[in-house]
Amino acid sequence: MGQGLMSAMSKYDVLVVGAGVLGLSTAYHIKRENPERSILVLDKLGGPGQGNSAKSVGAFRNVFSSRTNFLLADSTIDFFTHVQEDLGHDLGLVFHGYLWLLSGRQYRRQEENFKEMSRRGVELRTWEREDLRRMIPDLVTEFEEGDEEAEVMGLEPVERGLQGVKCGSIDADRLVRFYEEEFRRLGGEVRYNVEVKRLILKPERELGLPGEPFVWQDASVKGVETVRGEEIYADRVVVAVGAWANTLLNPIGLDAFMRPKKRQVFVFKDERLERLFHSEGFNKEGVVPLLILPKAGILIKPEVSEGALWIECADNLGRPFKLEDDPQPELTYYTGNLYHVVVKYLPCFRDVQPVNMWAGQYALNSIDKTPYVFEEAGMIYVGAGSGSGLMKCDALGRIAAALYAGEKEATLYGGRAFRVSDLSVKERRVERETFVL
Repeated sequence: MGQGLMSAMSKYDVLVVGAGVLGLSTAYHIKRENPERSILVLDKLGGPGQGNSAKSVGAFRNVFSSRTNFLLADSTIDFFTHVQEDLGHDLGLVFHGYLWLLSGRQYRRQEENFKEMSRRGVELRTWEREDLRRMIPDLVTEFEEGDEEAEVMGLEPVERGLQGVKCGSIDADRLVRFYEEEFRRLGGEVRYNVEVKRLILKPERELGLPGEPFVWQDASVKGVETVRGEEIYADRVVVAVGAWANTLLNPIGLDAFMRPKKRQVFVFKDERLERLFHSEGFNKEGVVPLLILPKAGILIKPEVSEGALWIECADNLGRPFKLEDDPQPELTYYTGNLYHVVVKYLPCFRDVQPVNMWAGQYALNSIDKTPYVFEEAGMIYVGAGSGSGLMKCDALGRIAAALYAGEKEATLYGGRAFRVSDLSVKERRVERETFVL
């Protein structure tokens, strides 16, 4: 009985809800800066990063039109490199690059963006059509006159390729386990298979009256209640649950500034794709970069560890915003939809079937495509990654840790300063991401 009462009255300095890449990065950086504080991480699943972090394609880039997004991603990529090369933790980091295949219209529309990115320090390479034909023999850059399929689908010929050099892949599972291990090594506590039912909102000055807090009382988030009825209290609660954020914030009248959107990944490994996979001249790995086709936001990523190609697409118009605890892939989404675009640009995919597939969810901020980190009612929220949370995770963890400490600026890896309030709601100062194809 005494043990049960103690469990019900658990109290910590910091409680982090969510053991995905954002939650664990945040927990690690708060603990690193405050080693004496007691910090607990809770997650409803059985291990670190088992939600949408596990379903990520694990790709990263620093190619953004927004200066804010560039700083978040570029410093995080530098940290990844430090962890693997200096600290000796193999994160499966591979700099194979990104290659945007652009029509002439797309290139001209984004040309000023490319110039500004280069001035900012983004390393870009431009490949002409003749280069692409030579380096990727399987790529169709022009369609034959009278190609009705290409015309009906609105496909445009490829005129140029823009390669981001400081871009590539990382093993998402190894990354979240790195953060978890380092957090535990510092004395942090993690509990899995614990689902949070609700955030506990209490008045700053409790009167013991039914119905508290009342509208005239100052109230804040004091802890959480689990589905098992356990109440866990903390001086500060951090919510970093990705696509599930609305389930906790909506009931207490707070906005997570994101909506969940399904995305799907299809895995291909076939001898007919070998020549495409082993495209030479783009990187030291001797593999094709991550390709972004000119139509429909379809990307094709080389998975070097298994010699496979992954195709991903998160369709927008026509796909509902919908939270799914266990989203399932739809084979017909590939065979009856993406396939027709893919084979027009890369005929080597004709009649090749996926050997594996899965689905996850973006926590999509459709307004400015930039994450949020803010404090409201004693709760710190880290989220709305919009599909790029993994590639910005270290910077976001540092910003959340600075917010916890009451600091106006966070120091990102490598020494760059970042104003904490830039990712807030009330003093938000970010640029809308315009490099979206």
